[in-house]
Amino acid sequence: MTEMPASEHAQIERALFEIKKVIVGQEQLLDRILVAVLAGGHVLLEGVPGLAKTLTVKTVSKVLGGSFNRVQFTPDLVPADLVGARVWHPDTGHFEVEEGPVMANFVLADEINRAPAKVQSALLEVMEERQVTVAGKTMHTPDPYFVLATQNPIESEGVYPLPEAQADRFLLKVVVGYPTAAEEQEIIHRVSVRPPEVETLFDPEAILRLQARTDAVYVDPAVSRYAVQVVEVTRPREASLLGELADTVAFGGSPRASLALVRGSRALAMLRGRDYALPQDVAELAYDCLRHRLVLNYQAIVDGIVPEHIIQRALQVVPMPQIDLHRGTLPAAPEAAPVLAAETVPAPESATQTMPGWGEADAETAS
Repeated sequence: MTEMPASEHAQIERALFEIKKVIVGQEQLLDRILVAVLAGGHVLLEGVPGLAKTLTVKTVSKVLGGSFNRVQFTPDLVPADLVGARVWHPDTGHFEVEEGPVMANFVLADEINRAPAKVQSALLEVMEERQVTVAGKTMHTPDPYFVLATQNPIESEGVYPLPEAQADRFLLKVVVGYPTAAEEQEIIHRVSVRPPEVETLFDPEAILRLQARTDAVYVDPAVSRYAVQVVEVTRPREASLLGELADTVAFGGSPRASLALVRGSRALAMLRGRDYALPQDVAELAYDCLRHRLVLNYQAIVDGIVPEHIIQRALQVVPMPQIDLHRGTLPAAPEAAPVLAAETVPAPESATQTMPGWGEADAETAS
């Protein structure tokens, strides 16, 4: 196994540098968006208003090149506003199909949970099939194609939660947090003067070449096996391995979750300048790949359990394989990488801190 060619890594590093002219902090957010771009997937961003989610997406699309459209999702939106419609042209005396805003390389679906289910489902075919059908005419989206959606988690009135089937179409769900005090001070300084301008460094063909290079990143069988085992533990039939969280899962991750972990690991390795994926890449992306694919039962929701609790426990009970990078092979290991028995699963350190949402009673039960 070798390092990625310096020129390709330098291109990605330069793109990050250019984006950071505008975006202060949010290192993980930028990493995850670039991971999705390299892997050819879509991203769902969740965070309170004012955290620069929309600005980040616009800046990334400007640096990476290609066409960009923004759709503000509202309760009165209809599918035709998204995918296009037949329009009568009096000058020609004919109906013509006009493309909707989803026909762009980068599509920003702003506040996606503001639109009703029929509009959200209209986005489903575009995200999965990369095509739309209007009045019997099928139109293919530009290549490459990315949907980056934002949603506000703090409002419950006038919103339509994404159905599980559509949330599963997103490669990653990234939770955007507040900046640090130093970062916020820098934000104030930058917007107090003339905002910096970014340069377009890529074009669609260059992105396609990087995606092809990402597809060639080597994934050891032990790495893919580790991804499958982490996902398998989240399923009800294997949930006994989660200890006291065993009865909280209604539906676990599907094979699409395992595929997302492997695809994301390839892209993260590319971002880190490697042409091989590591088990650490799988563990790092586990929260972003799985949090929107786990469905908890009603009692778990009442008890304040969230998907991140399940993912953290799954990473604890599934042993991470060790790979010999010099030989490029795995040392001998037990078959099927057995996990710890449920009764021996250690409680998370400082559960009330590492697992926000747990109460004191839950922490005592875990210990």
